[in-house]
Amino acid sequence: MLRIGYTLLIIIILNGCASHPRVGTKRMEVGEVEYGYAFSLENIFPYLWYRKGISKRSDIGFRLGLPIYGSGFDYSRRLYEKDNKWDMLNLAWSLNPNYNYDITYYKFKQGKNKKNGKNPSSSWKGLRFMYIPNGISDKTSSRIGLLFGRNTGKRLSFELGYYHDFSSMPIGDIFSAKYEPDGRFVDFPHTTKFGFPSENSRIVGLSLQLFINLSNNISKSKSSNDPSPVIDN
Repeated sequence: MLRIGYTLLIIIILNGCASHPRVGTKRMEVGEVEYGYAFSLENIFPYLWYRKGISKRSDIGFRLGLPIYGSGFDYSRRLYEKDNKWDMLNLAWSLNPNYNYDITYYKFKQGKNKKNGKNPSSSWKGLRFMYIPNGISDKTSSRIGLLFGRNTGKRLSFELGYYHDFSSMPIGDIFSAKYEPDGRFVDFPHTTKFGFPSENSRIVGLSLQLFINLSNNISKSKSSNDPSPVIDN
């Protein structure tokens, strides 16, 4: 079992599978900028990220991977907010061997401001639909799953998620080390002829990212004690 774990880890490191955006973990104001870098299981090397608020509801993001894996861009729009909670929709495109599109609905919650003046933490969860139109095996993959994330209120934040392709394997077998496709799943191999994960592999649906914020405006988060107006659609 331990050998299988090491094998899966090596495959992840040696091959860029799919990528996902680093969204704003607070309500960004017009003209506000954040930037930094990120480590993820999905990419061979870290990538740089940049976000800017373009309206009272929207912000855009850009990513630059090394050499290119993890690169992409995305657009976020707040749909609802009240007090220390807000909902957001994100549309993203990412460049990698299994280049993918994401549509994600987020629900954020910000902690209360601390008396010592430290920036409040925030947490979020989301429902993501992921689509790979033409993967490294020339097949498509449609996935759906959940994600969870947390911002410590300082410079670090993380996000963990899994997005399952129901056409490639039964969801009940995702933890099975001895899984062998049969029936209709035979047409969706999980590895390429070189032994790397294909677009239908369960590994492609796994996402774990660590974000480092290098911008100087971390403390500008909107106070959770200041009531926010409800945004009508």
